[in-house]
Amino acid sequence: MLSVSDKIGLAEFAQGLIAQGFELITTGGTRVALTAAGVPSTEVSAVTGFPEMLDGRVKTLHPAIAAGLLARRDVPAHMAALADHDLAPIDLVAINLYPFAETIKKAGVTRAEAIEQIDIGGPTALRAAAKNSDSVWAVADPADYPAVLTALAADDADYRRQLAAKVFQITAAYDAQIAAYLSDDPFPERFTPTYTKKQALRYGENSHQHAAFYAAPDAPADSLVNAVQLHGKKLSYNNIKDADAALRMLAEYPDKPTVVAVKHMNPCGIGQGATIEEAWDKAYAADSMSIFGGIIALNRPVDAATAEKMHQLFLEIIMAPSYDDDALAILEKKKNLRVLTITLPDQSTAPRYETVSVTGGLLVQESDQQLEGPADLTVVTETQPTEVQIAALVFAQSVVKHVKSNAIVVAQDGQTLGIGAGQMNRIGSVEIALKEAQQNANFAGAVLASDAFFPMDDCVDYAAKHGIRAIIQPGGSIRDQDSIDKANTYGIAMVTTGVRHFRH
Repeated sequence: MLSVSDKIGLAEFAQGLIAQGFELITTGGTRVALTAAGVPSTEVSAVTGFPEMLDGRVKTLHPAIAAGLLARRDVPAHMAALADHDLAPIDLVAINLYPFAETIKKAGVTRAEAIEQIDIGGPTALRAAAKNSDSVWAVADPADYPAVLTALAADDADYRRQLAAKVFQITAAYDAQIAAYLSDDPFPERFTPTYTKKQALRYGENSHQHAAFYAAPDAPADSLVNAVQLHGKKLSYNNIKDADAALRMLAEYPDKPTVVAVKHMNPCGIGQGATIEEAWDKAYAADSMSIFGGIIALNRPVDAATAEKMHQLFLEIIMAPSYDDDALAILEKKKNLRVLTITLPDQSTAPRYETVSVTGGLLVQESDQQLEGPADLTVVTETQPTEVQIAALVFAQSVVKHVKSNAIVVAQDGQTLGIGAGQMNRIGSVEIALKEAQQNANFAGAVLASDAFFPMDDCVDYAAKHGIRAIIQPGGSIRDQDSIDKANTYGIAMVTTGVRHFRH
């Protein structure tokens, strides 16, 4: 039985089946396509004795089909029952499901249009065939047609059982997408995300770990899943995690030429400028040591001058919306450098929820897409921040939300100077960030951002003693006043936002 919405490869597959002795029964659209190709088939209604009805909603939902698929060939009573009712066994089913996922991606699609693309008969027949895979071939993917014809000729039982498993993977994913579309609850009682393998990976985080890269069916155009690789080795597990982090950071800066450099899921330098070359210069100067082996994301086309500067370093990945011909030629001189084109990330289309696996479970939360601007700042010190400092504070805040907690960022407007990440105590992150920042020529007048409140005044004291002139932090500690008093003692400005940005 053949009943497919995707007609690719159908005629060749059908001819291959006939050559191996099969008789074909087909549903309406499939039969029309085969007839046009000169391939003979019998309409399903001739087998069921019942016409297609309800605008095609009912075609294969009939005992003649179900019994032909489910009858066990090794149980004499099953085969006698088929004979008693003048029914034939169905030995192979090739069905691909209505394109529900493709339909709901279309702009302006209505709920009624989406509902009509929920396949009922197709999953039913496929599941029946898969359940009886000791005897029946269940084919759900047109890509498998050539392999199926080969396996049929060899009566490859192992491959037939693999196809059965694939059917249940496909129907489970199909139902999961429908459930997600119909549900208004972001945290339903049954959470069933589905993904399709995009790439087998050489290994995972370390060489002894197996890994693969999977894509969500609704992955946005600006996600790493949809990036196009122009040059270099295949992406590794760590490459993918770092590149995704870089794109998340780049989404914060749509309005200015910006370069983001990432190492181990943390920014090691972010720079902004009037041109992408100037932005690169600032990102590089932010931490010229850590950028070695880094992942670079740029939000403007790459020109030859910028490419030449990047070419001088060992970098793992460069991502940008496009490359001048001369720039690409320069970058391609390094055969292992991964060069990707991306759709510029947009916060407005970013996934609303994100997941993290834990042993035996999964955490689901809203993505941290909040970003505080000048209007969200509350000055809590006697010293008022200048307009220049406010711009620098807002920029530092946009970076700190992407740094592993405990997180501290020292910056000027448009350039990070020092970053302290992942320390077990906040003062440790402050010390690391300032040690790096003080080596930068632009350090004078730098500001400091903290992803969470200061539990005591030691961070403010250390920062002020080491040249920081303004601080941004959420506030909310029972000892906030100690930090405010310390800032007043040194005559530095401090603002609070009321919003914490932990990232673990």
